[in-house]
Amino acid sequence: MVQYDVTGMTCTACSTRVEKAVLKVDGVEKCVVSLLTNSMGVEGSADPKDVINAVKKAGYSASLRQSGKESSYDLNNRIVKERRNGHGNMEDTETFVTKQRLVWSGIFMIILMYFTMGYSMFGWKLPSFYNENYLAIGLTQLLITSIVMVINQKFFINGFKGLIHASPNMDTLVALGASAAFVYSTCSLFAMTKEMLCQNNDMVDELFDELYFESAAMILTLITLGKLLEARSKGKTTDAIKGLMNLTPKKANVIRGEREESVFVEQVVCGDIFIVRPGETIPADGVILEGESSVDESSLTGESIPSDKKEGDIVSAATVNQFGILKCRATRVGEDTTLSQIIKMVSDAATTKAPIAKAADRVSGVFVPIVMFIAIITSIVWIVLGETVGFALARGISVLVISCPCALGLATPVAIMVANGRGAKNGILFKNAASLENAGKVNIVALDKTGTITEGKPKVTDIKPADGVSEMELIKIAYALENNSEHPLAKAIIDEAYAKKCELKSVTDFKVMPGNGVMATLDGKRIIGGSNSFINSIVGLDEINSADINRFAKEGKTPLIFCSDDKILGIIAVADMVKNDSYEAIKELKKMGISVVMLTGDNEYTARAIAKQLGIDRVVSQLLPDGKENAIKELMEKGKVAMVGDGINDAPALTRADIGIAIGAGTDIAIDAADAVLINNRLSDVTKLIRLSRATLRIIHENLFWAFIYNIVGIPLAAGVFIYSFGLKLNPMFGAAAMGISSLFVVSNALRLNTIDIKKSKNKKRINKKKENKKMEKKIIIEGMMCGHCEARVKKLLETMPEVDSAIVSHENGTAIIKLNSEIKDEKLKTAIEEQDYKVISIEKNS
Repeated sequence: MVQYDVTGMTCTACSTRVEKAVLKVDGVEKCVVSLLTNSMGVEGSADPKDVINAVKKAGYSASLRQSGKESSYDLNNRIVKERRNGHGNMEDTETFVTKQRLVWSGIFMIILMYFTMGYSMFGWKLPSFYNENYLAIGLTQLLITSIVMVINQKFFINGFKGLIHASPNMDTLVALGASAAFVYSTCSLFAMTKEMLCQNNDMVDELFDELYFESAAMILTLITLGKLLEARSKGKTTDAIKGLMNLTPKKANVIRGEREESVFVEQVVCGDIFIVRPGETIPADGVILEGESSVDESSLTGESIPSDKKEGDIVSAATVNQFGILKCRATRVGEDTTLSQIIKMVSDAATTKAPIAKAADRVSGVFVPIVMFIAIITSIVWIVLGETVGFALARGISVLVISCPCALGLATPVAIMVANGRGAKNGILFKNAASLENAGKVNIVALDKTGTITEGKPKVTDIKPADGVSEMELIKIAYALENNSEHPLAKAIIDEAYAKKCELKSVTDFKVMPGNGVMATLDGKRIIGGSNSFINSIVGLDEINSADINRFAKEGKTPLIFCSDDKILGIIAVADMVKNDSYEAIKELKKMGISVVMLTGDNEYTARAIAKQLGIDRVVSQLLPDGKENAIKELMEKGKVAMVGDGINDAPALTRADIGIAIGAGTDIAIDAADAVLINNRLSDVTKLIRLSRATLRIIHENLFWAFIYNIVGIPLAAGVFIYSFGLKLNPMFGAAAMGISSLFVVSNALRLNTIDIKKSKNKKRINKKKENKKMEKKIIIEGMMCGHCEARVKKLLETMPEVDSAIVSHENGTAIIKLNSEIKDEKLKTAIEEQDYKVISIEKNS
């Protein structure tokens, strides 16, 4: 997507106008305009010059955003241009200029209000020259109002420019309202001069009361105040992104030749050797060549506990070295660093639009013309009803200045911006606004096992030597054999041998038997290691060994059997250990009312053992990559599905799901295929991601509701609909104040996302529902199940019953534990099972 900077936009009507204009350009496939960041993303083959010309014809300005290292380190230009205010603090140019306009407008407004309300209503003193000189007072009001209008000329320039280009915006409403009040008052002032010549004092008094100069000036001042408050609030929505940008180090200590030089970080290139001392920020992604230290990575991961680093470990730009001196080689610099990629991902996501925003955009696109039409009709109707022109004009002006397309337009993007920033601080990255919205609607989470639920690094868990063989002897033989293998299970045995400081013996005639095991010659003997079925086909297994193998398999471990010639040496069990946070993460997902499914290519025994350990009810095992994708398709028929994975084989499923979530330590292919990335490599962040999305959706719905309600109630009130029935009449000045407050409310409401706790579940109703479901669990004692085939048969039978959600059947324990969605008679269960030639001993509620 090609990025552009767009200037001149003041409300959502402007951004909608720009989008429509650019979409008409040949070659443009997609266009997304962000009012918050004054940016535009365009996809397609269109010439950038044609895109820029289309924006200019629509009445705005655009420029192609510069790419390269400088833009990576100066992305603030895309969001805000900063300068120092009088207190030495940084503030954006828009806020600074708006503040200056407000200060000067306020000074002249105080003077103007003294001449109007102070003199007319409260009888405050004026210089003797003004005594009973209504014409002089009127001329003074005209001059002061003219000054305020010049100070706030931006409204008139942008507003009438939009009108000329047939794209009226919020500034058009303000400009028309203020202009109407000023022109009508000026005409009344000239009429006063005629009546004074005729010495018609009563008419002069009446015309003096028809002056609305203070309304014109007050409208501009109050709207400017609203703009200032809105700009400050909008600035807070980008604080997270600006905070990430400010993490970027400015300089690096690089070894060039024989010397250490301090250079700007932009000058660091891949392959450079840089030194990082205690307390310094790491300038680029790299690998440690020398030294040990602890590195504070909280800026990227949100983890407060420093990470220990040693030679060979990876370090990231913007993290802080705490203790020792590190010598590193740069592997990624500039825009390629992890920090820059995070900034880009968060910024790009903030400029995209969520599907929920489309309705508001459609309304905003026609909002201003409709309001202008309502204002004209309002004035005409009141004149027809016999009211004065001044009264009718006041009603029309009130309609113009109370209407607020900004509140509608800001309802969604400010919430998206704040949510993306909050996610980034917690190690959660959304690639676009659509994924942020969809995550909150998920009711099924499919989890890959290896690398997602588990560590993805198998470890030796049990060593069972045969009679006459020592544990160390078994490890040494296994080490000699597996040292030549690239299989992950072999790596586990090699790591165990390293830990036990075993001596490595050399083997000859090494062979790999794909899918079965390995064999080689050691000290003149043939040694073999491999799976149960493979070893059994060669030497045969006795009942004792078979019992151990079955026990390990049921515990979710992979038994590797080793033999020498025709003698069994022993069994080494290897398992991929479950991550520390997996149990709590799955428990929290279930508390949130989300169904959890595990997808794996592992055998059924191992998969079910891990599922049972973690409380996962549904398992789909022995899946190939396309099998995972097909499983996701089936799940999508039952609800909104999130797929969480980390491997290349997970990519098709990640792409297929409603939202794909990649573990940050996963492969680049998985990360590219996903819609969101968890950079902390924690499964528990899935719950945070979903809670953040749900909170964001709730805020967006609130914003849209209040924005629509504000305009639905405010416009009729301003038009005078309630004057006869309730006596309610809205002064244009109060309408202008209400307009600014509406936008401020929407932005402030979105900022509440920064205070919402996304770490803990507060859904008590769903927790209680889970407790109720737990009561609807039954344990059936069954006699006659002899093998896994019997298990599968009983399980299939039970799960075909409409009252049964799931069944866990064990032929070893002789039990079937079923979860029910509704009551079922014990007799019905007993009859169904015994028809399959098994005997039901008892059925009881499972506690």
